[in-house]
Amino acid sequence: MDNKQHWEQVYTTKASDSVSWFQEHADQSLRLIHNTRLGKDAAIIDVGGGTSRLVDDLVAEG
Repeated sequence: MDNKQHWEQVYTTKASDSVSWFQEHADQSLRLIHNTRLGKDAAIIDVGGGTSRLVDDLVAEG
């Protein structure tokens, strides 16, 4: 099995919260964003975030 096949299998057979790198909340990312002191109306893009729940936490904060 090559790398592409491996990762396609991982992403098609496992739930997003059952992989080893899953985080319920992206605490480190949230801290970094808060440290920038951006206003709540600032535009933020989560590049490469995949199924990250970071956006959910940001929306919940307003």
